[in-house]
Amino acid sequence: MNRQVPEHEGAGQRLDKWLWAARFFKTRQLATEAINGGKIEVEGQRAKPGRPIRPGAHLIIHKDSLTWDIQVLALATQRRPAAEAALLYEETEASRLRRQELVRERRELGILAERPGRPTKRDRRQIERFTEGMDS
Repeated sequence: MNRQVPEHEGAGQRLDKWLWAARFFKTRQLATEAINGGKIEVEGQRAKPGRPIRPGAHLIIHKDSLTWDIQVLALATQRRPAAEAALLYEETEASRLRRQELVRERRELGILAERPGRPTKRDRRQIERFTEGMDS
C-alpha cells in the first residue's frame, strides 16, 4: 500500500532534501553523505537523512573548512534559484563573520588560487617556454 503524507507546515521535510533545496549541496546524494558522515548537526545532535525538519530548527553545517550556524525559516518542495534558496534559512551574524574571515584569509594566502587538474592553455604555454629555455 502506497501512503502519501500531505505536505503542510506541520509535516516537515526530509533533512537531505532540505539541504539540497537550500543549495548547501549540489545533489541529495552529497547531502546524504555529509549527514551520514556527521557533518550536519540538528539541535546539537547528529541526524539521519530522513529526519523531518521544520521551521525553527537549528542546524550546524560543516562543509570543507567552512561552517554555517543557521536557523530554518521555511521549507521548499523543490530546488529554486540561489536568491530564493537563501530565504529558507537565517545564518547567525557570528557564523557569517567567521566564515567571511576564513574565506578572506584563504584568498590572501592564495589557497583558492591553486587549480588541480589539467593545465590551462596559458599554463601549457608557460611550461613549453620553461622547458625550451632549459634545452638550450
